[in-house]
Amino acid sequence: AVLKQFTGHGYGNDAVITDEAELQRHQQLERLYISTRAGKHFQRDVVRGIEGLISAGSKQMEYATKLADDCCKYANDGPNSNTALARVSLYFGNSRNAMEKERENMHRTLGVQVTEPLRAMVMGAPLEDARHLAQRYDRIRQEVEAQRAEVGRRQVKSKEASATVENALKLQSAESKLSDLISTMSALGKEAASAMMAVEAQQQRLTLQRLIAMVEAERSYHQYVAEVLDKLHAQMAAERQRSETPQVLGKLTDVYVPPQSYEEFKANGSGHGEIGSAAQKAMYFLAE
Repeated sequence: AVLKQFTGHGYGNDAVITDEAELQRHQQLERLYISTRAGKHFQRDVVRGIEGLISAGSKQMEYATKLADDCCKYANDGPNSNTALARVSLYFGNSRNAMEKERENMHRTLGVQVTEPLRAMVMGAPLEDARHLAQRYDRIRQEVEAQRAEVGRRQVKSKEASATVENALKLQSAESKLSDLISTMSALGKEAASAMMAVEAQQQRLTLQRLIAMVEAERSYHQYVAEVLDKLHAQMAAERQRSETPQVLGKLTDVYVPPQSYEEFKANGSGHGEIGSAAQKAMYFLAE
């Protein structure tokens, strides 16, 4: 460090310690600047991603609602409103509308509880103020380095044989200015570090909370949809079972063969074999 050269002019070990402390401060602010910048970009990516999900979901809602309305229209206005298909269509339409209403509620929750807080922090004053403090600190630090070089040059001139009182006064002035700059840099560095650490902690805490809120909203939506689908499936299965029962009875009726009349039976006699006779008797039994 440049200050290590100044052991004969009032800086000595204190100057070295100050230089090392400010180097650590600079590294800390550099890390915080990178961290908060990454946090800001991540928050912005989350906002854009959720906005994309909401946009795609809204388009899906449009098609789903149209399908639900068509099903309800067929059930209510169709020519076969008393059939199982009509009833199932009505169940489906009403259930689909309920699910899409819940999707709309989820979109609203994601917007209010997730995207708005994150967007507010991305564009908020605390982050910008902290970054400006860090940038001001960096500019002051560059001025300190330049002033240190100036002090070094003044030191060399003051040691020359042709050095004058004016050279000594200029060196003293340069050293005083350097001291003031270091004091300003130190105070500004502490202020910037404190502000940046507060922003970093807020970024971490808020982003985590909003991600949890997003998962809770989606979890609630999917649980509701699962309940609606379970109920709808049970209703549809019941309607199918009721509609298929008469068909089974109809199939049994289709294989029914009417028995011979008494005159036909008497005319044919019972000499057609045991198998034929047994079949005829069975048909008579079923007819009775």
